[in-house]
Amino acid sequence: MSLRKRINLRNTLAFRLTLWYAGVFTVSSCVAFLLFYVLITSFIQERTDQELLSQVNRFSTLLETEGFEAVKDDAAIEAQAAGIKKVFFRLLSLKGQVFSSSNVSYWRDIDINETAIKELLQGSRHVFETITIQDHKDKVRILYALLSPSIILQIGQAMESYSRFLDAFKGIFITTMTFLIVLAAGVGWFMARRAVSGVEEITQTAQSISGGTLGKRVPVKDRGDEIDQLAMTFNQMLDRIQTLVTEIKEMSDNVAHDLKSPITRIRGIAEVTLTNGKSIGEYESMAASTIEECDRLLDMINTMLMISKTESGVDKLSLEEIDLTSLVRKACELFEPIAEDKRVTLGCDVPNKSYLVGDNRMIQRMLSNLLDNAIKYTPSGGTVSVWVSENDERDVVITVKDTGIGISPNDLPRIFDRFYRCDQSRSNPGIGLGLSLAKAIARAHGGDITVTSLLNQGSIFTITLPTLKP
Repeated sequence: MSLRKRINLRNTLAFRLTLWYAGVFTVSSCVAFLLFYVLITSFIQERTDQELLSQVNRFSTLLETEGFEAVKDDAAIEAQAAGIKKVFFRLLSLKGQVFSSSNVSYWRDIDINETAIKELLQGSRHVFETITIQDHKDKVRILYALLSPSIILQIGQAMESYSRFLDAFKGIFITTMTFLIVLAAGVGWFMARRAVSGVEEITQTAQSISGGTLGKRVPVKDRGDEIDQLAMTFNQMLDRIQTLVTEIKEMSDNVAHDLKSPITRIRGIAEVTLTNGKSIGEYESMAASTIEECDRLLDMINTMLMISKTESGVDKLSLEEIDLTSLVRKACELFEPIAEDKRVTLGCDVPNKSYLVGDNRMIQRMLSNLLDNAIKYTPSGGTVSVWVSENDERDVVITVKDTGIGISPNDLPRIFDRFYRCDQSRSNPGIGLGLSLAKAIARAHGGDITVTSLLNQGSIFTITLPTLKP
């Protein structure tokens, strides 16, 4: 493995999780071993102390019943039986002077602890101490106790069990901890790799997408954990991105198509006029046609910009309290002459008072687009109705109903798409942006537009707007 790969491995989340897991496991194991060591050593020391105290009780009883000589003889026999390297006995005066002892050639380096004697003289029943002698393998546990008002007994016992346990514990500890660290690292690596496997799949999917495979998705394993939630969020983001890319492509195609026709007409008019034009009137007609086509292009571009700014929230709404009753009536009055020219009946049913907080200019534009479409696609003798109401959530509902040509079920899901025009509407002038702008305005106000329609029977557009606070 190259140095670069090793460095990359050290920087991975799986490697850091493995280190954390192994470290926590190792520290926990060390703490557990330490507690076990403390408990066992305390038990061994307590058992040693109990043995020493039992010896003191036995010598004290022997002194009372058989005398001092019996104690001396019994101490010598006891030391010889246990081994001179394991136990020793000393009989001391109250000043700490030795006047009798077992064979202490092995323990000659052990001195008399004057502090312990002082504690006995001050009333302590017994005093323990643990000492370490240079060049001796085992530690020594020593007990000082009063056998009589004038005799002090010093008993020393090698802590052989303690030393054996300590040596065994060190060996077991080193072996076990080595095994546990290796095991913890292996288990930690397995668990870390399993935990981040979903992240790796997301990374691989992102790399595939950067290579051009936008339709690929991260597999979701239905475990309900954070990785699955991340995968679902990532997939939702990809769906949104793919939808936006598709819409941008369609919009680009539609823009190119809609720009091609007027530009072609402008060029054709100019070319014909330059080739065949003989009078000022022909050139004036060319200029007028060019201006008309340019106005149509500017209107389309301005509408596209307004939709984009409204959807992205770049232009903040100028919120104010709107008299919706007055606004709808004025819109109907504005379109009344157009409806009369087509012999279409325009009806307006609004309450005496209805108020809404919103952008007055944008609401007017939205309502005008819907009324214009309704009248445009309603044949002579038909009707267009507008009314205002409230739903159960106290939202304002504006309804525009017509008895026009209707919308086919195939076209209905796409009528709010930019530049989309139904087959029935292609014979009428327009660029296919009016409904897109109306929906963008409704959503910018926190509302929405829905439509129901039957072919050759008419359509109903419903605008729902919440009563926002300014």
